[in-house]
Amino acid sequence: MANTQSVFVERSQPLGSPLSMIRLTELMELGSGSREVVIGLLDGPVATDHPNLASEGIGGVPGTIGTGCSQAGSTACLHGTFVAGILCAKRGSAAPAICPECTLLVRPIFGETTSRNGALPSASPDELAAAINEAVAAGARVINLSAAFARPSTMSERVLVEALDHTARSGIIVVAAAGNQGTLGSSTITRHPWVIPIVGCDLHGRPMDQSNLGRSAGRQGLMAPGEGVTSLGAEGRPLTLGGTSVAAPFVTGTIALLWSEYPSASATEVKSAVTGRRYAKRRTSVVPPLLDARAAYESMGKGRS
Repeated sequence: MANTQSVFVERSQPLGSPLSMIRLTELMELGSGSREVVIGLLDGPVATDHPNLASEGIGGVPGTIGTGCSQAGSTACLHGTFVAGILCAKRGSAAPAICPECTLLVRPIFGETTSRNGALPSASPDELAAAINEAVAAGARVINLSAAFARPSTMSERVLVEALDHTARSGIIVVAAAGNQGTLGSSTITRHPWVIPIVGCDLHGRPMDQSNLGRSAGRQGLMAPGEGVTSLGAEGRPLTLGGTSVAAPFVTGTIALLWSEYPSASATEVKSAVTGRRYAKRRTSVVPPLLDARAAYESMGKGRS
């Protein structure tokens, strides 16, 4: 892993705040998003009554229960609320608040517990597949997935691949955390060709030690801030956390803002602008490039002029 990170050693100074280092602040200045853009949040439940959440735009998948938290101190509620804050907190709050005017579709995929062990929350492949299909049916245009496998099996993973294939056919972009085990490799999710795997980086733009890397992440993924990120705490006070699940919503939020500015754009156009897929043949490292939201916006403009 040391060799893959050596290209970053010249950056001895922090690149700025999480938003500025990926030039997302400039995109956010154009607007707060559109209600027509639906973000599917496959995570824990969300404290929807939090005063700093843009709650009027938050809802659940029809026919499911448990969108809100029953235990504000649980890992699931903490995680879901934190990620929701990055995406849809009110501007001016402690959270990044990337796209508060977008619609947030909450589909909890793991239950509330009292554990706070810092691990990436997990769900079974069958549960993930069902949640993905439900989010697509409910109108999500981009899905944020910050979960690892629990009890994987070949048969169940086939069902998950089919669900991801369904998102590709439906033009729904899937953004997935690469995982926090500090390993080289991939999963059924991150190696799917339609998924954008997200590696977490520090404020110097270097991959975090605990972030998983791999060929699929390097070829089709992105890096985003995964260290020192402050967002909403389910129990009231802001929290500062890290990891790939923290990094993923920065990419998801960027996609949502781009679609808000270019509502008629196809999923392929938006995905290509964000990941720079036109340069895919040049991607040979297991470390993906850093998200550049302004470059993605400029690419969208050139592609549609």
